[in-house]
Amino acid sequence: MVVIPTVTGLSTGARLLSVPHTIATASRASPSSLPSLCYLKKSYYSPAPQRRSVLPARKLVIRAARTESKGVSLGFRAPNFELTEPLTGKVWNLDDFEAYPALLVMFICNHCPFVIHLKKDIVKLSNFYMKKGLAVVAISSNSVVTHPQDGPEFMAEDAKFFKYPFPYLYDESQEVARDFGAVCTPEFFLFRKDGRRPFELVYHGQFDDSRPSNNVPVTGRDLSLAIDCVLSGQPVSSTQKPSLMEMGG
Repeated sequence: MVVIPTVTGLSTGARLLSVPHTIATASRASPSSLPSLCYLKKSYYSPAPQRRSVLPARKLVIRAARTESKGVSLGFRAPNFELTEPLTGKVWNLDDFEAYPALLVMFICNHCPFVIHLKKDIVKLSNFYMKKGLAVVAISSNSVVTHPQDGPEFMAEDAKFFKYPFPYLYDESQEVARDFGAVCTPEFFLFRKDGRRPFELVYHGQFDDSRPSNNVPVTGRDLSLAIDCVLSGQPVSSTQKPSLMEMGG
């Protein structure tokens, strides 16, 4: 996970500002305690049989500080935005997704090791649920001052290389990240739309339990179960595990 750095222009250079890390609605429940409210017949998530894995003699260890996504309340209304897609030059806003019953907003970036760990599966999950009516958009709010590899030209390359089926938008001012309360990558916001009512937040949690260093397979379990509930018109459990990972140093 990478915390989205906020940069302020100073006469002597740029300074990173720390962001408070709190979570208001998500509780740290074990995977087994998450209620299975709704499994669709063709769900993206398929439970795999449990098996013991032998740890290698050496494994990658990411030295970092623990960070979790900022607390926003379920029921929070999706803020409007107007951002450019570097790959196509098209400008997107919230109204472009008005006709969809659900919207997944993902804050990601190019270089974050936790995003890289999930990237192919994010594409698979998005392809699967977009065919079922889910709207998906990804946003990068990283500063090019601190991470030039996350600039718009590299975003376009990433979107093309991984064949993103969703628009990948550039939040240069970081205003959209602040409006959503996004503080890290990856961070997932799932909104439900009921008729003409605005999009309302029903899930703000993790993709699944997998991390780059924990040998847990990537399944997309947590996010896919929430999407299944939304698309089938069932309530989403308020017991949600936040995007809690280590912050890359």
